[in-house]
Amino acid sequence: MRIDTVIFDMDGLLLDTEPLWGECMLRVATRNNINITPAQFKETTGLRIYEVTDHWAIHYPWNGKSAKEVADEILDEIIAASKLYATVLPGVENTLQLLRTNNYKIGLASSSPKRMIDELIKHFDILHYFDVVTSADIVDLGKPHPAVFLHCAHTLNSHPGKCLVLEDSVNGMIAGKAARMKVIVVPDEHHFHDMRFSLADGKLSSMKDFELGLLS
Repeated sequence: MRIDTVIFDMDGLLLDTEPLWGECMLRVATRNNINITPAQFKETTGLRIYEVTDHWAIHYPWNGKSAKEVADEILDEIIAASKLYATVLPGVENTLQLLRTNNYKIGLASSSPKRMIDELIKHFDILHYFDVVTSADIVDLGKPHPAVFLHCAHTLNSHPGKCLVLEDSVNGMIAGKAARMKVIVVPDEHHFHDMRFSLADGKLSSMKDFELGLLS
């Protein structure tokens, strides 16, 4: 099948927000006297933020705010930090412009909450490129489950077999493959040689390397 739809992740692919998550989570945990260290954040890699704080509440209980309130506080922190310190990653806008010029349908499917996605893609002035913006908030299961990609494709009226997913994470890659979509990964330099990325259909060192030939 000919690819006619391209679906993007957000954190770490469109915007360099990934490092800010850990910093914001630690600040909020410290303010709320939650006894957790950055090393323990690995326990919740890939989970949605409300699932993360639910996990904390079970394994590192604290007094005071609810798990949901802590998650909302982290969201406020990450949105503010992203607006101050994050940037659109190199090659992203050229890729979006190339796809728009060539009449591809363009979706965004992220595990980040919709509130964060909406604020940041407006702030960085890339909202207008996307035909559909989908958050894992609105599906039952987040990545590596394929639900968010399938929901995005359905909303775009696209067949999964005609979709290409661009991802930076292992969980996102697994979700795209489980959705029966073609997946190209753009890992950061620290994870570029992770052997698990061999499951992808292609790997780029930067979005600057994207070209339409990858869609064939």
